[in-house]
Amino acid sequence: MLQVKNIEKYYGSKNHVTKALDRVSFDVADGEFIAIMGASGSGKTTLLNCISTIDTVSSGDILLDRESIAELPAEELARFRREKLGFVFQDFNLLDTLTIEENIGLALSLNHDNPQSVKKKVDEVAQKLGISDVLSKFPYQVSGGQKQRAACGRAMVAGQSLLLADEPTGALDSKSSKNLLEIMTQMNKEMGATILMVTHDAYSASYARRVLFLKDGRIFNELLRGERGRAVFYHEILDVLALLGGDISDVI
Repeated sequence: MLQVKNIEKYYGSKNHVTKALDRVSFDVADGEFIAIMGASGSGKTTLLNCISTIDTVSSGDILLDRESIAELPAEELARFRREKLGFVFQDFNLLDTLTIEENIGLALSLNHDNPQSVKKKVDEVAQKLGISDVLSKFPYQVSGGQKQRAACGRAMVAGQSLLLADEPTGALDSKSSKNLLEIMTQMNKEMGATILMVTHDAYSASYARRVLFLKDGRIFNELLRGERGRAVFYHEILDVLALLGGDISDVI
């Protein structure tokens, strides 16, 4: 589904250039759940920004569903984001003046999809996420967990190819973090969502099936969970973070 090919990203002027990404390459298969980890300044958010088309690569290429992101003209980027990418935010980003149903189907409505088609797609996603009974309510009338599920539903209601999450649990308490990670796991296992999550938190990363570790803009290591339990995988992640060196508090 996603191919990152030897990408580099530079910032600054010719007198002072910073290399944020250094020949990064990896593939993401359809239906994978991958976490990207690294200390502050390792390049993980820059990488996500390049994949999400918020930023552009200096060299190399990124392909999603065999379509090159780097070659898309500016007027095509909005369409690409809307049709191919879903975003999971730590603060939900639901609109208080819209019902849960309207929030989930917002992108479809803005795209002038048929109202009956929008309702059908929203109903299907809401049923899978267990929030069919709150579709007529407003965000302030539902629980935090229901808001999380609504936000996740909005991220994939249009059949987006890839869900991107940048520190999705960063502002949440431990209970809310666990709920969101379990929702994302459900989306991955039961709904076939392909997820790429940037996180500094080993506990969050342990929910993924594969973890990529960045250091100084390059891929330092990779862990596959395989058939191991999440607790075992969590401790293996901590071991790799220790090998990264520096202040471990930056990445744990």
